[in-house]
Amino acid sequence: MRAFALIPVLLLAACGDGAKEGTAISITGADNSFSAEMGSRDGTIAIKAPGFSGAIDLPKIQLDAGNFDIDGVRLPEGSKIRNLNVVDRGEKEAVEVRFSSPVAPGAVLEHFRGRLAGKGYTLTTNGAALTGTTDEGKSFRLSSRGGAGGSESVLSIGG
Repeated sequence: MRAFALIPVLLLAACGDGAKEGTAISITGADNSFSAEMGSRDGTIAIKAPGFSGAIDLPKIQLDAGNFDIDGVRLPEGSKIRNLNVVDRGEKEAVEVRFSSPVAPGAVLEHFRGRLAGKGYTLTTNGAALTGTTDEGKSFRLSSRGGAGGSESVLSIGG
């Protein structure tokens, strides 16, 4: 199960900096047979798998633009990831990233449109969203709206 491969990423990332705010992370395996969740408040990772259930107490972490990229394209500088959700639905995996950015919604969309088009993505602007497909033919959607001091965005791939 590919979701198990993400546990080391959670554990390495959890060796964080004692951030005031944290990133909530969840990973769900096919048929909900596996799940791992890390809360944004205290960093505790709850793991449920066949034959095992437990929790690991780690410091909370704050993922930002330097911790995440899509085909080499990072989030806009200064962005902070609020939630990272990974779901393995067998042949249909999905990733959803919710992040805040110090730039306006239009700048977030332009940041990704320009960089991902060169990576083989087919994208169309639909109001406050970019929609289309990745270079592997998976669905892609990025929506962005005004937020405190910048924008709040949701990026979804697959599903």
